[in-house]
Amino acid sequence: MPNIRPAVPADVPTIADFNRAMAEETERLQLDSERLLGGVQAVLDDPAKGSYLIAESEQGSVIGQLLVTFEWSDWRNGVFWWVQSVYVHPDHRNQGVYRALYQETLTRAKAAGNVCGIRLYVERDNDRAKQTYRSQGMQPTDYEMWETDFVLNR
Repeated sequence: MPNIRPAVPADVPTIADFNRAMAEETERLQLDSERLLGGVQAVLDDPAKGSYLIAESEQGSVIGQLLVTFEWSDWRNGVFWWVQSVYVHPDHRNQGVYRALYQETLTRAKAAGNVCGIRLYVERDNDRAKQTYRSQGMQPTDYEMWETDFVLNR
């Protein structure tokens, strides 16, 4: 099993690289490197934005990551944790890395005391990911995701 720990500033370049690889692999998107580094650093600088968990191999190399962000629910008077930016290095897939990251997320959510659920979104045609999430006890909801996308000029 991998070692799971919170991300530290030294992880920023690796997290950004993993995010870039994930965007290319899942959506065929080319992300702007500078913006990506800034976005990852912003999470580490401001815990209200979220937190990354890092999976390390026995040798200490980073092999996976998971980001948790937060959404207040007035209906439930609690916080949903959103799982985002999940990435497991291809050499370490199907070895329990995501399971370890998700189980640590569940443990932390239950300990927080104000978490009413864990959610994530998945690409419509990503059947492999859907099966992985089902295997961890997650279920699809009746909601679709809609958005208005803005390009930030920072």
